[in-house]
Amino acid sequence: MTIQDKQQEIVDEFSVFDDWMDKYQYLVDLGKSLEPFPEKYRTDNNLIEGCQSRVWIYATEEHGKIKFYGDSDAIIVKGIVSLLISVFSGFSANDILKADFNFIDEIGLKEHLSPTRSNGLVAMVKQMKLYALAFENR
Repeated sequence: MTIQDKQQEIVDEFSVFDDWMDKYQYLVDLGKSLEPFPEKYRTDNNLIEGCQSRVWIYATEEHGKIKFYGDSDAIIVKGIVSLLISVFSGFSANDILKADFNFIDEIGLKEHLSPTRSNGLVAMVKQMKLYALAFENR
């Protein structure tokens, strides 16, 4: 499966819902199913700047594949973190850096978030790409 395939899965999942209240509920459910965030990574260094709520993202690399961990104190944002992790995790740094992350626009997420949450989403994607860049340049 490619990053593009993962994105298309998300677009397909969101297309099932007719209105944004249902999509928000789906994000809440995704957030509840997010893998527990290891406490040792809940540090200021892993806190995402520019987010309205508190968001932590951390990454490790094993056998050339990056695994992301994330958490938030806001339940919808936690769902967004879960979405991003499902797209980014399990791929090489090169795959992540060259991918076009169009699913965010395709599902209409950015336009249905407040400006500060939208800025936070951009900051989360940027941080995940920075992790990929750091792993690629090791």
